Amino acid sequence: MKIEILPRIKSPVDLRTLSGSELETLADEIREVLCTVVEDRSAHFASNLGVVELCIALHLAYDFRKDRLIWDTGHQIYPHKLITGRYEEISSIRRKGGLMGYPNPEESDYDLFMTGHAGASVSTVMGLKAGDDLAGEPGRKSVAVIGDGALPSGVVFEAMNNAAGLNQDVLVILNDNKMGICPRVGGLAKYLDKARVAPFYNGLKRDVSWLLNKLPVVGESMENTLGSFKEAVKGFLHGGMLFEEMGFRYIGPVDGHDIESLSGYLQMIKNIKGPVLLHVLTEKGHGFEPATNDPVSFHAPAPFQRNEDNEIVPIEKPGAAKSKAYTDVVSNSILQAMTDNERVVVLTAAMCAGNKLGKIRDAFPDRFFDTGICEAHAVAFAGGMAKAGLRPIVDIYSTFLQRSFDHIFQEVALQNLPVTFCLDRAGIAGEDGPTHHGAFDNSYMRCFPNMVLMSPGDAQDVEHMLEFSLTFDGPTAIRYPKAAADAVERQVASVELGKSEVYVWGKDGMLVAFGSLFTDCVRAAEQLREEGLDVGVINARFAKPLDTEVIHQALQESGFVITVEEGTLCGGFGSAVLESANEAGINTQHLRRMGIPDRFIEHGHRGELLADLGLDVAGISAAAREMAQQSRLLINE
Repeated sequence: MKIEILPRIKSPVDLRTLSGSELETLADEIREVLCTVVEDRSAHFASNLGVVELCIALHLAYDFRKDRLIWDTGHQIYPHKLITGRYEEISSIRRKGGLMGYPNPEESDYDLFMTGHAGASVSTVMGLKAGDDLAGEPGRKSVAVIGDGALPSGVVFEAMNNAAGLNQDVLVILNDNKMGICPRVGGLAKYLDKARVAPFYNGLKRDVSWLLNKLPVVGESMENTLGSFKEAVKGFLHGGMLFEEMGFRYIGPVDGHDIESLSGYLQMIKNIKGPVLLHVLTEKGHGFEPATNDPVSFHAPAPFQRNEDNEIVPIEKPGAAKSKAYTDVVSNSILQAMTDNERVVVLTAAMCAGNKLGKIRDAFPDRFFDTGICEAHAVAFAGGMAKAGLRPIVDIYSTFLQRSFDHIFQEVALQNLPVTFCLDRAGIAGEDGPTHHGAFDNSYMRCFPNMVLMSPGDAQDVEHMLEFSLTFDGPTAIRYPKAAADAVERQVASVELGKSEVYVWGKDGMLVAFGSLFTDCVRAAEQLREEGLDVGVINARFAKPLDTEVIHQALQESGFVITVEEGTLCGGFGSAVLESANEAGINTQHLRRMGIPDRFIEHGHRGELLADLGLDVAGISAAAREMAQQSRLLINE
């Protein structure tokens, strides 16, 4: 398809120059460009295909140079980027130095927040509206677009309750596509299913007045009977009663792929006073049949191309890693643990596909729990399970587990309950960028009393750590990256509480790795030994409790010690080593900590970002040479 209209759209203002047929053509062109984006990289795809018409209609009805728009979660931002002046840069999206795959205020004034976690849009839009009103600009409109997958998040209902109490003039657009990343779950999902098939409703009494006027009233007061019947009819006719009772004017459901109709509804809503919820029905993957048929696989598919019949042709990456990913290794270990022990259960927060838990869900449906995008609830739920004698595994991305911080504290650590946390995507998460890097869990998990914090050095550690965790009488966490699970050839030591694994000892220096960078440390040490430096490697395994015996020995006997972790330096594994050494009165002059500095890391390929941080083989080797020079051990400069 030839792209002709989209290059002319330099800002949303240009949309108003297009006819209805040209707007439809523009929607087709946007979808064609989205297909080209995923030809050479993984990117969020089906969700973006589903909001094309909604995005166009929003920018037709509102002027977001002054009005406010927040896209909840934000991975469906691509059409918005294309019509806000970023078409020429779209080929750079999710590449280092290019456009971010989420909203980014540094790219455009049309992006207000860098949104990457679900559920916060209604709260932030309320804050924007309150700020504008207090600043004397009540005419600025505020709109939040939130998906049905994110709607059950507790913070959404906190915000909606508050918005109704304040009677704020905010518009919440419920983008209902029957999906999160996976199909939505829970009671609210069933409620929305009913709403999808209900007739249109706009919250006005006249919708049922014709029927009420025909009803005979016998025996009871007309007022009571009519009032009761009106509510019953409203509940039967439409699925918006929940929102009406919460104080929102409910309008819908409406077709989310009809630009003209959507624009009309949005224009009608603009001047309604008080909070409004517009229920928009969309189809995830709309306009591209493979994505429509399989929206889970096409949420963020591997790169593909299309043949002349518009059929999918997978692309094989040359030199692609043949090792299993850590996610696969962990999910296989969980499956085995559940097979061996009927008390083991697993919980996830709408990430069954991302955490590769589908086979577990199918094998043990009664012991698999998907809570939806409700991480706080998942952790408290797991606490109750553990108290009842089960062995729950909470399998959640590191970046999302942060949302349950208080419940890790109150319902798990404080109670000293045996909940196992599997923190996927710990460390650098690659092209998703700063909203998704799991940089902080070393720090926020290490601060909890009773918590045991582990990270496998390679694939061979995973099963042993999970076995240990499921027999330990207290809370444990296992963190692992979005990366291939390499293996270092060795006789793998068993996992014991607070015990590291000495791979090789070195008198000139020691590399102490917490996590999967152990494999790079081994490669760096081999390289350094070829240069004449006797550098050893320790697979730390535990950040809490720390193996003080081995690490203190390294600090006292080796020329230098470098701690290596894929997490923030502030409060992380290196900090634990430094704190321990200081308490023991050990000189830390020749201790160096390597990790993620005190800044947010941009998006890019994982390897590129690790190299920038000095956390690849070359960076670790360079740091060791520098430390050796400081220790006057470097023979050949």
